[in-house]
Amino acid sequence: MEEIFAGCICKLAGLLFTVVKGMKKDIENRQDIELLIKQFYNKVITDDIIGYIFNDVAKVNWPTHLPIMYDFWESVIFYTGTYRGNPINLHRELNAKEPLTPLHFKQWLLLFTGTVDELFEGEKAELAKQRGISIATMLQVKIAQPGLT
Repeated sequence: MEEIFAGCICKLAGLLFTVVKGMKKDIENRQDIELLIKQFYNKVITDDIIGYIFNDVAKVNWPTHLPIMYDFWESVIFYTGTYRGNPINLHRELNAKEPLTPLHFKQWLLLFTGTVDELFEGEKAELAKQRGISIATMLQVKIAQPGLT
């Protein structure tokens, strides 16, 4: 009887460990934002669909660009106001060099939401994905209609 009880306890402990181990934390601070954005852009730069836009067309200076993106996403998720910039005009300029298509935005979203899901779960993680969808949609509309600001 004791062996059966001990076996059940061990199985329960193993199941509990598996469940806890599988849980992800939510996005809680700037360090989490930095992790998310680094992982995301690591995927972007090697992506067959959008990588060339960042590498060859925009010729992104990553040491300069990443801290700007940290500020942007920290502002988007935590309302810090740390971002100062005009992403609409920047993307319009990029679109003039290389037309940004719905496929480009779809791939960007796939990579972004996938990275969020790989690393985090919770209220802020869901907010990040929702904001990513909103931002991609807004940029597409405003790029297509230059008179909108």
